[in-house]
This record gives sequence, structure tokens and C-alpha cells, in this order.
Amino acid sequence: MDESADRLRDFLSTHRRVFVLTGAGCSTASGIPDYRGEDGAWKRTAPVTYQAFTTEPAMRSRYWARSFVGWPLVERARPNTAHIALADAGRRGRLTALVTQNVDGLHQRAGSPGVTDLHGRIDAVACLACGYRSSRAALQQQLAALNPGWAPRIDGPAPDGDADVDDAAIAGFRIPACDRCGGVLKPDVVFFGENVPRDRVAAAAGALQQADAMLVVGSSLMVYSGYRFARAAHEAGKPLAILTRGVTRADPLATLKLDADCGPVLAAAW
Repeated sequence: MDESADRLRDFLSTHRRVFVLTGAGCSTASGIPDYRGEDGAWKRTAPVTYQAFTTEPAMRSRYWARSFVGWPLVERARPNTAHIALADAGRRGRLTALVTQNVDGLHQRAGSPGVTDLHGRIDAVACLACGYRSSRAALQQQLAALNPGWAPRIDGPAPDGDADVDDAAIAGFRIPACDRCGGVLKPDVVFFGENVPRDRVAAAAGALQQADAMLVVGSSLMVYSGYRFARAAHEAGKPLAILTRGVTRADPLATLKLDADCGPVLAAAW
């Protein structure tokens, strides 16, 4: 760890204005599981897609049943040393932007200013028909009221407020509709197969242009929504540092690649 921290410290001392992109590896120390292993492959079945969620009522019931079990883990999660180190760097003006692929809100809880939630926030819910937004905590109360005594077999937590739940128990799980229009409720996050809103991409791209360098923390960059920024930095001739366990899609583009736990290294280097 000491060598990794020294190398990252040297990189950061040379590049004073850094564009930071974070991924799931930034939040694993807070108890939130990640999607991929160190080889970049899925650890489990791929998450539900936008198309399946919006067109299949059974898939929506399955999603919300698993979320009913998994949400409390995200709600209770607290920032770890990686979030705290990045928040401190942001307050000291070292970042042009902090863009996260995570949906857990832990950067904000740590005090990071001006976070761009590239994939949205799991603590909010949106109606697909009228656009009305409400809190995930309020929906949890509705789900509990609609499913009194529901007690499935739970096999363990999964990423982004999901959980592995006995499929047999999901069939009878009831979900509410929008209070305002009766429309379909969806977590206010970007699902696989769904496009990231253009304004978020444009805001992040503009911040990258103002940066001296880019730092990736805890992401394999296997998803294009994050990889695009690493590629843009490389094409613009900006140095790219990657701090994460395992391989990433952008390893061939990196100026500096550190295979280490992000929290201790960031805390020591910044």
C-alpha cells in the first residue's frame, strides 16, 4: 500500500486539478457489494434491464421485492475512508469534478461538493408516467404496508440495494403505483440498457476539459458510460491514473495503474 500511495501522491502533486470518476469499488468498504470480480466478469446474474422492468409486471414485482429486503443496507451505509479523502480533496479545490457511477449517495454523505450522480440515486423514486419524484424511504413504508408479514428466505445482499431472495416468495409480493397518476414507479437510477441523461454526460465532459488529469477510483470501466471519459481523457492527451482492484477496460490507456484498495491509498496520498 505504501508504494501505491507514494506513486499516487507523486501523480497528484504534478496534476493539481483532477477529474475523478468513482465506481462500486469505492463503496465496498461501506458494506455495499460490487457487481464484478477482479477479472472484470460478473459475480452474479446481470442486473435487470430497463426494457424488462418497463414491460414485464413480474419483473417489476421481483425487483421491488428484492429491493424491499436490500434497501435498508444502503440506507444504513456510511462513508468510508475513500469517500472522506475525496470529500476533503474537493473542499480544498483539487477536483474539477467528482463523477460517480454509484447510486448510493455516500459521496454526498461524506461532504463532497458538486457530485455528479451519473447513474442517478437509489434513495429516490420516479414515476415513469408523470415524472413525480418521491423518496425511497417513503416507498419502503408503502411496500411494508402492502405486504404485512412477508418473510422470504434471504440468501444475502447484492449490489445497489438489491438482495438474493427466495424466488418462490416473490410471486405474491405487491407493489404500489404512483400516488398522483397511477403510473409505474421506478428507482431514479439508470438501468442497464437505459441511456444516461445527456445533461449529466455534457456536464461531466465539460469538467473533464478543465482538468489537468483524470483519476478513476474503484471502477472496472466495463460499462461504457464510465469508460467514455477515460477514453476522452486519453484522446485529449490528459494523464489517466486508475486505482482499483483487478483489471479495467482502460488499462491500456492508463498513465498510472494501481492495483490496490482505494480507501487506504487515497487517505495516504491525498
